[in-house]
Amino acid sequence: MQFKDIVGQEKVKQRLIQATKESRIPHAQLFVGSSGTGKLALAIAYAQYIMCENKGDNDSCGVCPSCKKISKLIHPDLHFVYPAKAKAESSSSDDDSDKAEDTLASWREAILSNPYFGENDWYAMIGMENKQGIISTAAASDVIRKLNLKSFENDYKVMIIWLPERMNNQASNKLLKMIEEPPAKTVFLMVSENPNLIIKTILSRTQQIMVPPIARESIATALLEKFNLDPAKAQDISRIANGNYYTALQLLDSNENEYFDLYRRLMRLCYAKDVIGLLDWVDDVARLGRENQKEFLNYSLGLTRESLMLNAGLDDISYLMGEEADFGQKFSPFIGVENIFGITNEFTQAYECIMQNGNPAIVFTHFAMRMIKLVPNKPL
Repeated sequence: MQFKDIVGQEKVKQRLIQATKESRIPHAQLFVGSSGTGKLALAIAYAQYIMCENKGDNDSCGVCPSCKKISKLIHPDLHFVYPAKAKAESSSSDDDSDKAEDTLASWREAILSNPYFGENDWYAMIGMENKQGIISTAAASDVIRKLNLKSFENDYKVMIIWLPERMNNQASNKLLKMIEEPPAKTVFLMVSENPNLIIKTILSRTQQIMVPPIARESIATALLEKFNLDPAKAQDISRIANGNYYTALQLLDSNENEYFDLYRRLMRLCYAKDVIGLLDWVDDVARLGRENQKEFLNYSLGLTRESLMLNAGLDDISYLMGEEADFGQKFSPFIGVENIFGITNEFTQAYECIMQNGNPAIVFTHFAMRMIKLVPNKPL
């Protein structure tokens, strides 16, 4: 992966390139930013630049043996650590998680297909829906073992740790000494979305690199170049994506969110005070899977917020397009300071009940009967 393949982030790229040119490569660096900003892609491109045998002024060459192997994620001196499934408690093995090799093929496939994926996407790829992975003590031991070996082909060895905040305390303490005093020409590149969850002893030994949301113009340009979109559509998607390129790619598949019809129907039924219709709506929502119900409630919170922004005349910071934007403009007069807190509270409480395995039919019936009181039948 080369820097030219990464959307935007020109200032971060130049900082990394300049540090390499001046032989000022910190042994432990922490890429920090929100989801979809390209942190992992930057770390891989940086590793490729460090290990490139024929560096250019602004990028790796892309054709030397080292670059070719890194582009396929098979270089023997480039290593990865990432959250994995916790091992069953009944296991008698000392290993407390599945081995990285068990998911390495999926990891490579995920990065090569789209390096902007998020944590939940990764868990879905390896069959861990509704669970949170860990970086275990066994993974930490594997790091130490690999980095204590001599380099196979390159002067440098690079260890990329994705989401170090998922390391348990034992793993963190085990790696601390290695991160503090690594072997010569060993570089740790950590990629985090919640650095506050990393133990302070490790955090204090890293040089932090802030990766900001991607500029709208950069996302729009990438969409135009890669997908030949209509410029107006590219601008709309880039605005709604709000600095997250992964979100922009998801929006390409559909202009309308799969939950939009449910939300619009709910609000229209509440406006009409149609109790029988709402009970039919409850039946439809109750048939969704629990995770889809949670996603619907999250989506609805966001769409309600956008309607409030439109009501306040803040169109420039509203992230709606297509039918969502049309409905938001029509519905916004019915969302204001008088009812926004009540509506938000109902969505939040329903989410918490579903998360705690509440009966969906009961939860959404109670929710709908409360919502019918909160949505007025005339503008506020």
